[in-house]
Amino acid sequence: MNQIWIIARLEIRRAFFSRRALWVYLLALFPAALFLGRAASVHYDRREYAAKPATPAAILDRLPAGTTDKDALAAAGPPIRDRQWRRGEVEHRSLHYFDGYNRVWLQFENGALKTTRRLPLHSFEQDTRIYAGVFQYFYLRLAIFFGCLGIFLNLFRGEMIDKSLHYWFLAPVRRETLVLGKYCAGLIAAAVIFGGGALLSFAALLSYQTSADLETYLQTDALAHGLWYLLAAVLGCAGYGSVFLAAGLVLRNPIIPALVMLLWESINGFLPELLQKLSVLHYLQSLCPVPAPLDPSAPPLARMILSPAAPASAWTALPGLLAVTALVLYLATRAARRLEINYGGE
Repeated sequence: MNQIWIIARLEIRRAFFSRRALWVYLLALFPAALFLGRAASVHYDRREYAAKPATPAAILDRLPAGTTDKDALAAAGPPIRDRQWRRGEVEHRSLHYFDGYNRVWLQFENGALKTTRRLPLHSFEQDTRIYAGVFQYFYLRLAIFFGCLGIFLNLFRGEMIDKSLHYWFLAPVRRETLVLGKYCAGLIAAAVIFGGGALLSFAALLSYQTSADLETYLQTDALAHGLWYLLAAVLGCAGYGSVFLAAGLVLRNPIIPALVMLLWESINGFLPELLQKLSVLHYLQSLCPVPAPLDPSAPPLARMILSPAAPASAWTALPGLLAVTALVLYLATRAARRLEINYGGE
């Protein structure tokens, strides 16, 4: 254990600051930048609509279909925005109101009210679903996947390219110890980068909520949701990291294991239940506290690929993922015993 820790300390700088893996930080910070942009948009909308007159919702609700635009203007008063256009033989008009909470559009055709559409100025429930979608579709499937590819493949394959791996093999250390030490260094770096990115994006999500929504969420689910997202990110680094570390020991071209692994994770929903348990993504999605939204109008093939399999319970997902990781690391240590250095082939 002491040797593993010493190796991890020596390798941690390479794992954090390797020139080949600096793009990993961009992947980790992209969701936070996305929600910070959303925060700026929400604050702008609040300032804009705070200066506009609000029409009581009760007045807008009393306008039935078929009401003329003149009667609607007489009852609701001047709108925030008034758009008129003609399409074919139909004259369209859209009156935009604000009732203090929702944006309301009254849609007229040939002077008669056709539909009334409401859109909340800001919906906390919708934002939590958006965050769940970004976390599961982008962060788990792409950011952590390719981030671990960049970090863990460099631990052995990068040293082969730099022609420095033989120095480690000359040290009086068992190769199993060397593999575990390098894995710990990569895991610490990946967990800090992507765990920190997950917490930063979660904090950005909370930064623009109303005080009432934020207080309620902090008193109920905020801590649990934040911890589960953090745990899913860290375990994703552990699972994918073990796979790419082993690939760096066995295979010369990193594109091949990445494509195979990405394909395996993508077709997880088509596989039998036993094979689904060999997928890292299956366990990670089971840990997420909010299911990812899926557009019902999406093509059937996209829905089948994006829809997760029946989730495992949290207490099944944790040991299942750790068991898969341990199995891959064991295979990696076996491969390291037989590894022979041939810099001429790199």
